Formats: sequence, C-alpha cells, structure tokens
Amino acid sequence: MSTSTAPSATASVASQASPLVMRVIGACALAHLINDLIQSVLPSIYPMLKANYGLSFTQVGLITLTFQLTASLLQPWIGYHTDRHPKPWLLPAGMVCTLIGIVMLACVGTFGAILIASALVGVGSSTFHPETSRVARLASGGRYGLAQSSFQVGGNAGSAFGPLLAAAIIIPYGQGNVAWFGLFAVFAIGVLFGLSRWYRQHLNLFKLKQGARATHGLSKNRVTATLVVLALLVFSKYFYMASFTSYFTFYLIEKFDLSVTHSQLYLFLFLGSVALGTFFGGPIGDRIGRKKVIWFSILGVAPFTLALPYVDLFWTGVLSMVIGFVLASAFSAIVVFAQELVPGNVGMIAGVFFGLMFGFSGIGAALLGHLADIRGIEYVYRLCSYLPLLGVLTVLLPSTDK
Repeated sequence: MSTSTAPSATASVASQASPLVMRVIGACALAHLINDLIQSVLPSIYPMLKANYGLSFTQVGLITLTFQLTASLLQPWIGYHTDRHPKPWLLPAGMVCTLIGIVMLACVGTFGAILIASALVGVGSSTFHPETSRVARLASGGRYGLAQSSFQVGGNAGSAFGPLLAAAIIIPYGQGNVAWFGLFAVFAIGVLFGLSRWYRQHLNLFKLKQGARATHGLSKNRVTATLVVLALLVFSKYFYMASFTSYFTFYLIEKFDLSVTHSQLYLFLFLGSVALGTFFGGPIGDRIGRKKVIWFSILGVAPFTLALPYVDLFWTGVLSMVIGFVLASAFSAIVVFAQELVPGNVGMIAGVFFGLMFGFSGIGAALLGHLADIRGIEYVYRLCSYLPLLGVLTVLLPSTDK
C-alpha cells in the first residue's frame, strides 16, 4: 500500500466499522472495569487483613508495593514487545493470572502468601493494560482522547465499585468471600477472548497505524525531555493518589472515628469522582489541547489538597470529590500526549505510563505507610498536600497542537 492511500484507508476502515468500533471500545472499558474492580479488592480489605494478621502500616504498604511493582516492571516490556509482535492471546491469558491470584487471596493465611497472591494479580494487570489500551486506540476512529478516556474510565469505575462490593461481601463475612470476585474474572476472560478475536482480525489496521510518522517537529532530545516531564507529572499525581487508595479509610477512621463500612462509602465517592474526571478529561483534551488539561488538572488541584487536612468531615468529603475529579482529568491527556510524541509505540507508552502509575503508587504506599507508623496518618496527608505543586513543570511541555 502506498503512502498516499494509507490515510484514506485508515479513514475508510474507521468509518465503515463505526458501530463495531464503539462496541469494541465499550468492551475494552468493561474489561477494564472488571480488572480494576478485582484489583481494588486488595486495598479495600486492608483494615481486615491488618486486624486479622496484626500487620503494621509498613506491612500494608509492602502488600501494595508487591502488587504494583509486579504490574509496573513488566508493563513497558510487554508493551514494547507487542508493539512489534502483536499477541492477541495475551488478553485472556492475563486475566487468567488475575483469577488465580484472587482465588489464592481468599485461601491464604500468612503474610508471605498474601504477598504472592498480590504479585499474581499484579502480573495479570501488567499484561492487561498495554494490550487493551492498544485495542481501544485501534478502535478509536481517530478520536484518541475519547477512546483513551473511555477505556480509563472503565478502570476508574471498577476501582470505585470495588470497595462497595468488598464492604458488602467481604468485610461482614470474612476473607474467604474474596473468592466470589473470581466470578467477575471468569466473565472478563470471556470478554477478553472476544476482544482478542477482533484484534486478530484487524491486525492489518494495527500494521497500518504502525507506519505512522511523528508530525510534531520536535528533536529526539526534546521528545525525551518531554517524556521525562510527563513522567514527573504522573509521579506527583499518583504519589498523592496512593495516600487515598491505600490509607484514606484509615485517615477517616482515626480522625473522625468512622466505622470501616462508613469510611468505604467516602472512598467510593472519591473514586467515583476520579472516574468522572477521567471520562471528561480525554474528550476535552481532544477539543482544547492536552497541555491545557494538564495545567488545569495537576496544578489547579493544589488549593484543594492544601486545605484538605484542616477541614471537618463534611468538607473532607466535598474536597475529596473535587480533588478526585480535577486530578484524574489529566491522565488520558498525558497518555495521548506521550503516544503522539512517539507514534508507533502505543503499547510501550501505555505500559510505561500505566506502569509508572502502579510503580509510583506502590513505592508511595510503602513509604507513606512507614511514615504513618512513625508520625501518624494525619501527618501523611499534610505532607502529601504539597505534591500537586509539581504541576508547575507543565510549563516545560511543548505545544504539539495542530
């Protein structure tokens, strides 16, 4: 196929497959919802595990670190390899690994076994994210921000509903009921098997998009520097998010004397706001530019994070929702920004940035847990409130808008 016919062919495929494309994006979002719903079970049962096994905050942080490092370290390599050698079968295979890990988590009785189960769930995540993100982009019809945010909002919705289901199914009845979440994994395996078949049938579209060339006109050194800045922005965002996903329930219980179930409702409100912010961030980035969304999201959230440690329970709930919505709007914009910098490496970029997300969250959870043991959980929130100020680094990003 000649260069002159490639764009028209791409447009033709996208336009002819429009109803099917939307179904594929929806299936990617649904699979992401289930994947992250299952993963959110782990932090949701931290208070129960801490009480049952006499764990310290440091050990709780190590559980998160184990899960998120196995996810983060493998993702870029899987993305890099599958950018060059597509492997549709990895989609259901990764969820099988997650299924094994979640069933094991229901049965184990020692801290070491909990770490192994957490690692298996992390390995499942490392194969899921780069491959499914690529499928969503292939089915986007050129609306990359919309596809990425739709895919990501599925994961955020799963993360929001996971704590509610854990509070209803696991907390009242015990650790063994974690196994019920294996049914979600079985369903997701079926969804991902269907996606793998669509992916295999559309590998010609994958190869067509692989030939895309960069049009931003930036030098290699400038591209590298920009990717470093984007990574630092992801660091500030997800290091702060780790304080919520791993310790927000502990903060509410200690400061406001809430029950575990009541604290999970506040966590749900925060994670639900994260899902909404993610959904709106991608399409807005398509319309007004990625850089403007990043400015608003990371630096713009700083006044709210700085106020959070000093307000009462009502305003803690309100501010946590504002923070979740504003902070989450940047992630789709950051991922698509990076993918536009290095076209042809969709899976690797998705792996690097999803991997950075997990890695920074895991390291952050471990360090913040140790700090909470030493200085108290309220001190952790006062310290983390300054992290969004790193959003000023957005000034270093080039403008790539056409």
